[in-house]
Amino acid sequence: MDLILKYFPDLTDGQRQQFAALWDLYADWNAKINVVSRKDFDQLYLRHVLHSLAIAKVCVFAPGARVLDVGCGGGFPSVPLAILFPDVHFTAADSIRKKITVVEGVADGLGLKNLTPRCARVETLAERFDYVVSRAVTAMPEFVGWVWNKIEKGQRGTLPNGILYLKGGELAEELALTGRRWTLYDIPQFFDEEFFETKKVVYTSR
Repeated sequence: MDLILKYFPDLTDGQRQQFAALWDLYADWNAKINVVSRKDFDQLYLRHVLHSLAIAKVCVFAPGARVLDVGCGGGFPSVPLAILFPDVHFTAADSIRKKITVVEGVADGLGLKNLTPRCARVETLAERFDYVVSRAVTAMPEFVGWVWNKIEKGQRGTLPNGILYLKGGELAEELALTGRRWTLYDIPQFFDEEFFETKKVVYTSR
């Protein structure tokens, strides 16, 4: 929890309580449905919560923005972002029911009114969104194919509407295959922990 306050010192008391509650909520749910690898769990705030919040260092969503988290797993990055941006609406989609059960339980436990968990393949969603976020779900050409027609043009944050994707490693070839222009933000410019050394937020506008 201190790790979150290090980089986001201006949280309200309510937000601090919600971030602090994540540990017990995920520990409880993870014992029933394993969504965070057991070897990783001790690093929950570093590897999952803070990693998710790197997106917020790249783009501050405006109140009323609609954000889709594709392949949300146990709720990353959407749960931490929904705490940070209480006036933004998040849809957390995953096709695996047990993962959505965890997201539902965590959101209920936190009292998150601005997050809607959906057990669905993203291609089947009828809604449109301002931003799409995700964390290493699939190769970018396939991902762009899934989500491109779900994104409205416009600007509902500090960057034009588009895709914000958490990725690691060498990306040039994979991104080139999408035929789109991408901006890469190195997470170490925001967070100084060694875990983020090769990690990036990858962005393209609609």
